[in-house]
Amino acid sequence: MLDSKINSLRNAFAGLVIAWKEESNFRLEIACGFFILLAASFLEVSHTDLLIIILLIGFVLSAEALNTALEEFCDMVQRNPDPHIAKIKDLAAAAVLIASFTALIVGAAIFIPYIPLS
Repeated sequence: MLDSKINSLRNAFAGLVIAWKEESNFRLEIACGFFILLAASFLEVSHTDLLIIILLIGFVLSAEALNTALEEFCDMVQRNPDPHIAKIKDLAAAAVLIASFTALIVGAAIFIPYIPLS
């Protein structure tokens, strides 16, 4: 049983490596997350706000990983242009966009009170 859990963990880390190597959007989102965490540290946001920020970063990265997996699956199933596959890919990309906009709105609500006005 422990072996299967270790293999599952290895597979998950392999997925992270694939996302990092093959998806420029994933790398960009990691970089943005890193800078957001630096800004949170610099502005000394509360622990609760920091946890929300970490949750949002994970939310966006998870959406991106799922989008990538779905696109990969669609490409495997149907190599030729297909309107249904295009629709599926567009919907998956929309999920990442929704996650990103949500993170942006909540992030702005968190950060704005910490930014000195003068």
